[in-house]
Order: sequence, then structure tokens, then C-alpha cells
Amino acid sequence: MKKCGIGLAALMSLSVATAQAADKVTLQLKWVTQAQFAGYYVAKDKGFYKDAGLDVTIKPGGPDIAPPQVIAGGGADVVLDWMPSALATREKGVALVNIAQPFKRSGMELTCRVDSNIKTPKDFPNHTLGVWFSGNEYPFLSWMAKLNVKTDGSPGGVKVLKQGFNVDPLLQKQADCISTMTYNEYWQLIEAGMKADQLIVFKYEDQGVATLEDGLYVLEDKLKDPAFVDKMARFVKASMKGWEWARANPKETVKIVLDNDTTGAQTEVHQTTQLQEINKLTAGSDGKLDPADYERTVKELLSGGSDPVITKEPKGAWSHAVIDKALSMK
Repeated sequence: MKKCGIGLAALMSLSVATAQAADKVTLQLKWVTQAQFAGYYVAKDKGFYKDAGLDVTIKPGGPDIAPPQVIAGGGADVVLDWMPSALATREKGVALVNIAQPFKRSGMELTCRVDSNIKTPKDFPNHTLGVWFSGNEYPFLSWMAKLNVKTDGSPGGVKVLKQGFNVDPLLQKQADCISTMTYNEYWQLIEAGMKADQLIVFKYEDQGVATLEDGLYVLEDKLKDPAFVDKMARFVKASMKGWEWARANPKETVKIVLDNDTTGAQTEVHQTTQLQEINKLTAGSDGKLDPADYERTVKELLSGGSDPVITKEPKGAWSHAVIDKALSMK
């Protein structure tokens, strides 16, 4: 009995030591809990992070939370951001580096009322367009520059309405067009009673101005530490496993997302639709950034005429060190 007692104590001690050995990782999301981030919530819920020796904290975002500011202030190890925002932030002195790109395609679009008489982008001038800020405005500004359309409200230009994170400006006719995502705000309009034939949608990808969204970013100095690279590789591998599971198990994934929504603001119907659309954006991605997609994004951001999003081609803004290690892991 005495020997068994010692064995049990040793076992318990080993269990505690193992739990303490889990590497802590804090992920800052770009927005509130929703299916846009399903892969990360799945990886945590299904134990993929735990199996990788990680103790992951997922911090929801919101209208007053800017991921680059959070990581610069030490509030996260890794953040989700759109590449235009990340590159603009890098140029301003916060050295963000893309370590993985789970989203292969862009979900951004501009949705207009048919009764606004906008039939093509050439009809944008002299109309009011709703645009998100906090880093989300960069793709729009790049697009307008490419169209040679001023955004200062002057005659022949467009009036920019600083859009809140809802669809009220279009419903209430405060704007002729608003920013929407294929997986979110467009469906909010439909759920609010608008019909598809009352709307005309201009997808950024269809207009040849799509930029990369929802990439994983860390601070450049951190990548000098092999232990950090290893930790991030395990995090990325487990996260991509979460995305794969989410695509294969949509019904259970929606439940996981809703279980993590502490606000109670999300609905099963909306999150189900959102996940269907999100899965289209992540399909075919192994998490590795395609340099051609990066170059396309940089080209768009540099083509802003007298006021480009970035003023010079970035150096060191992405690295395959983490994802290559992740893909080599069994």
C-alpha cells in the first residue's frame, strides 16, 4: 500500500508538471466571436491545442480593439489581421510579420441599393459609400485610387460615410452603398428583409482589387527565438487542423462558436450561413502564404496615386519559417 501511495503521488506530480509545461499562447481576434474564427475555437474545443502542448487563450475583438495595438502593447503573442492593415502598421513602425495565411480568398465587397442607380463602379461618383475604418478602409481607398475617384466628397468624387459595424446606413438610405463581407453583413441585409434583387454587389475579387484577409501575424523580433518559432508552428498546425475539422463538421462547429459567444448576440441561422461562406474562403489553404498573393496585395496598396496605403515595398513582412515547420510536423 505504501508503494502504491508513492506511485500515485509521483503520478499526480507528473500530471501537474505536464500541465504546467504547456506553452501559453494568446491569440487576438480581429472581431467578435463568430464563425469567421471557427477554426481557432474548434482547435481549442476539440483539444487540438492541448495535444500540441499549448494552453491557448482566444481574445475576441471589437470596434475599439485594434489587433496591431494589442500585440505592440504585449497583450497577445499572435494576432489576426488583414494584410493591408498589417503592412500599413509595419510601415508606421510596428514590425508585424505574416507567419500563416489560412484565408486564401477575400470576402470583402461593396453592396449597393439597386434604386441608387449604380450599375457599375463607374457610377460611384457623387454617391455616398459606407466604409469601415480601424484598418479596414485600406482596400477601399486603394480601389478608389485605382478608379481615380476622390474620397473627399468633392464634386465628381464620393462622400465616405464612416460606417459602424452594422447595415443600418443602407437600410435607412443614409448611404447608397456599404461595405459588407460575403459571410456577414450581406446576409444581415437579407435577414433584415431586403431581397437579393434589391441589391447589387461588387466583390473586390471580381474587380481585381482583392487583398489578403485574416492572416496570422507576430512581431518580427520574436521570430529570432527558435522556441517561439516552434511554439507558433504547433499553434498554426493545430489551428489548420481546426479549420479542416470545421469544414467537415459544420453543424457541430456552429454549436462550438455559439458556446463561445458570451454576448449571446449570435444566432444559429446567421452563424450557419456565415460558416458556409467562410469555408469557401479557407478551402484549399494549407496555411502557407502564396508569395504571388502577397505581391498582388502589395501592388494594390502601392497604387494609391498621391495618397497610397503604403509608400514603399515592405521588406521582411512575411516569413515561411513557422508554416514550413508546421507542415513538416507529423
